[in-house]
Amino acid sequence: MINSKALFNLGYGLYVVTCSDSTKDNALIVNTVMQLTSTPCRVAVTVSKQNYSHDLIKTNGILNVNCLTVETPFKVFEAFGFCSGKDKNKFEGCAPARSENGLVVLPHYINSFMSLKVENTIDLDSHTMFICSITQSDIVSDIESMTYAYYHKNVKPKPQANDQKGYICKICGYVHKSDTLPEDFICPICKHGASDFEKIV
Repeated sequence: MINSKALFNLGYGLYVVTCSDSTKDNALIVNTVMQLTSTPCRVAVTVSKQNYSHDLIKTNGILNVNCLTVETPFKVFEAFGFCSGKDKNKFEGCAPARSENGLVVLPHYINSFMSLKVENTIDLDSHTMFICSITQSDIVSDIESMTYAYYHKNVKPKPQANDQKGYICKICGYVHKSDTLPEDFICPICKHGASDFEKIV
């Protein structure tokens, strides 16, 4: 038996990864950033192939990782995690700062950033792991980093107690109103699979 909730006890941070198609900025939320080695310094960022940002990173070979803090409001997750850059400009009305590689560095709610250059990739079927070197990094505040557990406990809105029936996405709260959930179901909001849904009881 595999209880997928055991994975929630792994220590994850939450990050906004910024990228570009050279004419338009884009970004997404990820929880899959980790340091691999210190000499040479290598960082891995894993991105779903369904995300628009995946193709931008694969094509251009550069990205920024913005480390979110515990002060990050839910609206940031909505803006960068629950819609696609194919359909909207995620930085509309915002004049963000930029790093030396020309990509966006968030002006608020981060404590550090890293500019990365893709050195290698590993195909993980549904995702690609980008193995990167650091070209620039800095600390911008001493506010504690946001963890996945903190997000679920303190930031993500709790489901409303009502008579809804179906399955709810544990990531973004989307409700699939049906008595059944196909094994290959993908959340239309955050693009997570059926394993991240639970039955509303």
